[in-house]
Amino acid sequence: MLAAEPHRPAFHIGAMSATRAELRQQASAAARHLAGLGIGRGDVLALWLPDGAAWLQFLFAAAELGVLVVPISTRYRLADTQHVVAVSRARAVVVATDFLGVDYPGMARQIQGELSHLAHIVEVATRDGFFAAGEGTPIRERGMPSDLLCTFSTSGTTGRPKLAPHDQASIAMHSANVARAFEIRPGDVMLCALPLNGVLGFVQAFSALAAGAACVLLPVFNAAEAAELIERHKVTHFFGSDSMFAPVLEFDARALASWRRGGFAEFVGIGRQVAARAEEKLGLRLVGLYGSSECFALMSQQDPAQPLPERALAGGDPIAPDIRVRVVDGETGESLPEGRPGELQVAGYNVTPGYLNNPDATREAFTEDGWFRTGDLAAMRGRGFVYQARMKDSLRLKGYLVDPGEIEAHLMGYGGIVGAQVVGVNVPGEGDLAVAFVRSGTPAVTEAELLAHCRAGIAGYKVPRRIVFVDEFPQVQGPNGVKIIKAKLREMARDALESR
Repeated sequence: MLAAEPHRPAFHIGAMSATRAELRQQASAAARHLAGLGIGRGDVLALWLPDGAAWLQFLFAAAELGVLVVPISTRYRLADTQHVVAVSRARAVVVATDFLGVDYPGMARQIQGELSHLAHIVEVATRDGFFAAGEGTPIRERGMPSDLLCTFSTSGTTGRPKLAPHDQASIAMHSANVARAFEIRPGDVMLCALPLNGVLGFVQAFSALAAGAACVLLPVFNAAEAAELIERHKVTHFFGSDSMFAPVLEFDARALASWRRGGFAEFVGIGRQVAARAEEKLGLRLVGLYGSSECFALMSQQDPAQPLPERALAGGDPIAPDIRVRVVDGETGESLPEGRPGELQVAGYNVTPGYLNNPDATREAFTEDGWFRTGDLAAMRGRGFVYQARMKDSLRLKGYLVDPGEIEAHLMGYGGIVGAQVVGVNVPGEGDLAVAFVRSGTPAVTEAELLAHCRAGIAGYKVPRRIVFVDEFPQVQGPNGVKIIKAKLREMARDALESR
């Protein structure tokens, strides 16, 4: 991936830059260092580092050795990290000595005391850039395209993470396909403002490197700094979430003028407004995306030529013919025609072979004919699809399967409503009842007015039983951006129903 165009920049972070040749050289030094520790093909290396030179150095070192990298978020603390190290059976962990004042080496030593398979702790002063590896040991066996290279955590807002690995060949193929689909070319610049340990942050960075473009790394997202980096480095590509793009688009259009292509995952329900703002201000046609830890980020995109609101919908057409999608009836398993909602299933090079060291979860995740069950509610459209909701978040109202996004979109059409989230609560004797939570910019709006708006515009069975006003939605920071905590909203919804 780094052999072509060796003198082009690979990445910029702060005041530091490195060429592709320098990154390749430093990765080889790190590989020899790991080999000197006895780490080799088939072993697992946990990477507990912030985004930066050393993160990329050790990932490419692992590829050279045929080692599987298990990235760990720097937001994780002792219990979460110990779980990941235990599940992955990592033989070594690379930790930062100097990030945000957190004692990562101390926690790593505690974990080592509990897990006998964790043989080595490699400490890295990330402020120094690359890890000073020294001479190391010659590499006896090199990695192969079929070797697993990197895992991505599937954890959402609840539960312990499962680890979805992908091999070197699929990562290389997907990176090249994303580069073609999003027109990433040599000399372009990608702003990487999402963590590399998350699948969206990883895919956009490695697609840039595959294309000969440069990555601008922003380890901790800040909208003002992102806008400044776009202007300074003439950033052409930037992918993120609706919550990230909204504040960036408030900055001067001249600072953002180089931004040519981008797409977003809608995590806080303002994707359409963000896409409209980008087009109005910059002439930038942002698109809705789809992906997952198991199937790679950026596996599909909406057509940039589509008008709004269709262009802002999550889902889209697969970016390569090798990626296949279907929507099936959750009970019968039969494929559904265009427009009928059901479970989205995916097959292709982009799908993980299974969860790491978790055969039970792997069996549950795949159909008998080898398709991955995403657990997402979607409907086919043309050769692609429109994502609607997580199956567990979809509503069964009066016997009808309902996408909560339909109700949210209708509420957002009422003047003064700036955010809407709808969840279901199962009530004995009544089944699922919809409860809406809204953020209003107009204090005078009432629940009665919004209920009347719903009754006038959507089917009666879709009208929420309650509409509750909130200042903010409960949120959590995940590896791919901020997400709304649906489980907490369901608790709040139950309280709202009981208070009546």
